[in-house]
Amino acid sequence: MITAAVIGVFLVTYAFIATEKINRATAALGGVAAMTLLGVIDAESAFFNLETGVDWNVVFLLFGMMVVVGVLKQTGMFEFLALLAVKASGGRPARLMVLVILTTAVISALLDNITTVLLIAPVMLGVCRQLGLAPMPYLLTLVFASNIGGAATLIGDPPNIIIASRAGLTFNDFLIHMLPGVLAILVVTTLLCLVLFRKDLRVPPPDAAVLDAISPSSAITHRRNLIVCVVLLALLMVAFGLHNALHIDPSIVAMMGAGAMVLFTRATPQEFLEEVEWNTLVFFMALFVLVGCLVQVGVIGDIGEFAADKLAGEPFLASTVLLFGSAILGAFVDNIPYTTATVPIVMDLVHASGDPSSGNPLWWAFALGADLGGNTTAVAAGANVVVLGIAHKEGHPISFWQFTKYGIVVTAASLLVAWGYVWLRYF
Repeated sequence: MITAAVIGVFLVTYAFIATEKINRATAALGGVAAMTLLGVIDAESAFFNLETGVDWNVVFLLFGMMVVVGVLKQTGMFEFLALLAVKASGGRPARLMVLVILTTAVISALLDNITTVLLIAPVMLGVCRQLGLAPMPYLLTLVFASNIGGAATLIGDPPNIIIASRAGLTFNDFLIHMLPGVLAILVVTTLLCLVLFRKDLRVPPPDAAVLDAISPSSAITHRRNLIVCVVLLALLMVAFGLHNALHIDPSIVAMMGAGAMVLFTRATPQEFLEEVEWNTLVFFMALFVLVGCLVQVGVIGDIGEFAADKLAGEPFLASTVLLFGSAILGAFVDNIPYTTATVPIVMDLVHASGDPSSGNPLWWAFALGADLGGNTTAVAAGANVVVLGIAHKEGHPISFWQFTKYGIVVTAASLLVAWGYVWLRYF
């Protein structure tokens, strides 16, 4: 009886999160309240249990990186990079698109993809306005590049952070196993976007006077702090790469980096807390508790045992199911709650395979599917929702089906490349 009630509460909560009828943090907290009334949750299970409670490593890693972004934003670094890409393109639409994809992918790999699009999308709209270009193709490629680029590193996409924390994977594990595949996918996606948006790119370059009026250096608001932040960001990336050797968790590395940036730039609380998405952090915490309830009543364990039994001895089939299954399911619901709910099941599959090492292809097929599926529809990833909201606010609405028409093609091509990569790399 209690198991059925817990499943019912979880499914109703998940439906509210997926349809976005109400704020997702509100929906998740409502689900936690219902689980509490059922007597499934107590302080021990919610806050202190590693299997059923809040994963504080994920929460503080996200918080630290949000503070880092808040400090970086004050320097004008992101606007500078966007305007630099415009100058480098010479105003040519196709070349600009390529540079936007590459710039976005790199930033998304170093920071999280939601923050990246929050900062670059408004700048991109201004650039399109100045150059007389239709913003829709550039905003969509911005989303595609952010979701793909974010897949390359542990800190680039929330699903990766969740997988790494629960599976004990390191920053270097993601670089070794994800980066090569992501680079191949990025090349194919860039070529595909140039074909998909070819009609919109047939626009003559603007007059030289328009380009001359664009000054990347004017975007820099504090040169000294920019230099300090770039140096500290480089050191932060090195620390992430060495965190396993140093025996320091990524969350501690992120918090130390955030503290150093705040200290050396003398940022005020209003400045460095501006980019902290409290709504997202609360959503994560509530989501971990909800999934923990399924673990407590044995639902996750039963699903994991069933999957392990059906896919036992078939590692390539299991990898294929995880890759395409994660992408398909992630196309209709946000990949963050999907990943949180599925990680324990994948852990059971990994243990059943007899290879708990970081080289097990199941982890990487799962991560690729969860990340790449985020490009399929407008609600499949947080970055998509953010960009479409900005576009609507600025008078350039992009419909759900308009996004999906291009997103399905990009996702299908990305998954085929990822599938080939998994096969070549591990089988």
